[in-house]
Amino acid sequence: MLLIHCPYCGARPELEFRYAGEAHVVRAETPSEVGADAWGDFLYQRSNVRGLHAERWRHIHGCARFFNALRDTRTDFFAATYRVGEPRPDTGGAPEANQPALSGDNVGTWSSEAAR
Repeated sequence: MLLIHCPYCGARPELEFRYAGEAHVVRAETPSEVGADAWGDFLYQRSNVRGLHAERWRHIHGCARFFNALRDTRTDFFAATYRVGEPRPDTGGAPEANQPALSGDNVGTWSSEAAR
């Protein structure tokens, strides 16, 4: 079972969490002045990266808090988790988006401790 590190509660099984969308989505400062096209982009246009992606998660069967995570979309590896409002952490060597997938000798070389 995949363990996800909640920045508030520690490592917990994946079944306690729910994906809540892309992290760091910028909202309009004056929503009443935003046109229909801009609202459409805000509501529906999201990154669909292959690799490390900043996501928002919620610990629904625990503290119920939202937090952000850097997850590799190819392998489901969580490179880091951090509280909402904190800056995106440096991953210290974890592959960025659009890099080749892990294969051969480097599969499974990241430790779960790196996600903390």
